[in-house]
Amino acid sequence: MEAYAQALNIAVPIFLLLIIMEEVAARWVGLPVNRGLDAVSSLSSGITNVVKDVLGLSIGILSYGWMLEHFAVFSIEATWLVYALAFIAKDFAGYWTHRWAHEINFLWNRHIVHHSSEEFNLSCALRQSISEVFQLFTFLLLPAAILGIPTTVIAVIGPIQLFLQFWYHTRLIGKMGPLEYILVTPSHHRVHHAMNKEYLDKNYSQVFIIWDKLFGTFQEELPTVQPIYGVKRPVRTWNPIIIGWQHFWLLLTDAWRTRSWWDKLRLWFKPTGWRPADAALAHPISIVEDFNHFEKYDSQPSRVLLVWSWVQLFVTMVLMFWLFNQIAVIGSPGIFWYGAFLFMSVFSYTTLMDKSQWAMLTEGLRAAFGFGLIWWQGWDWFGLGDYWTKAIIAFFILSFGFSIYFCVSQNRTDGKFIKPSQI
Repeated sequence: MEAYAQALNIAVPIFLLLIIMEEVAARWVGLPVNRGLDAVSSLSSGITNVVKDVLGLSIGILSYGWMLEHFAVFSIEATWLVYALAFIAKDFAGYWTHRWAHEINFLWNRHIVHHSSEEFNLSCALRQSISEVFQLFTFLLLPAAILGIPTTVIAVIGPIQLFLQFWYHTRLIGKMGPLEYILVTPSHHRVHHAMNKEYLDKNYSQVFIIWDKLFGTFQEELPTVQPIYGVKRPVRTWNPIIIGWQHFWLLLTDAWRTRSWWDKLRLWFKPTGWRPADAALAHPISIVEDFNHFEKYDSQPSRVLLVWSWVQLFVTMVLMFWLFNQIAVIGSPGIFWYGAFLFMSVFSYTTLMDKSQWAMLTEGLRAAFGFGLIWWQGWDWFGLGDYWTKAIIAFFILSFGFSIYFCVSQNRTDGKFIKPSQI
């Protein structure tokens, strides 16, 4: 928990710096790759994911340590060759985990948030799921366990293999010559994120593209087919927590609505997108088919709302880093209450970004919860001190006031925010 938090203290600032560099480069070449609220949504999704992981809110069904103890045939030391073997094993497991997340209905819920952006840029790499509660596929590391690769090696390799998947989420890098035959490149991954029929469900590899070529899922980026990014059932929200559970809610409601008991069971395990015939007929959903007229989601924020959304993201990120650096001092159960506040913060300000009048309620609840935590901590925000605690109190008041202002006074295309009954 603490070790991962310290790793994020290094990795996250590097990611943010690279995102800024990508934006500067994009402006220089005249290729817009970011939209304001989309980027805020992506970074907010990253906050929910890393906070969940740092707090240990994922449940492992099977541990690597248990497999190593019961199935190891060899006992080997952690040499450079062992690290290389572990990396290959982890990347192989990652291919199948990724592929099944696309191909099996109930697993898609764990991954949809990563594909929900209708842009393709470095910030969308940080769209990771808050709904990935159960770690189901540790068994894919069985080959590493049989070889006797130590648990410490797997623990080191895991974050490295994950962080190496960041750089290729960009439109600014074209094809990369001989590397196209070995590594996953931006060109390969643009194909993976596209929903065109030529590209759909291709290029699942995470570091080595060889897995797609071995298992028949490789597709080259075609000069005649421009990738269209997003998901075929558009999420139509900036809220990463809602996105993280949208697909699960569809499956749950379809299971409730269908009259077939067989369909109630099998819909969870059918290919992604499959729905019972009677539920689909009675409750149709919109699927993107015409890419020539596809319109990206845009809540059309005013400049003030856009700036305020960035302020909210910045404040939430600062509070997140305070948690990461004080996690041992805060201890349990305080860290979980703190995490709940961060989740509520993201939910609240992204609801406002959607221009929903629910934002007044969500912001009021966040402020009340925040004041409750300050009172519980003896009018001190988890050891931050008197001065900064007063600043946080002022921010709660200001934020609630802004929510009222935006919901009452700001205009959408029709002149109003969305009423709760219209969502």
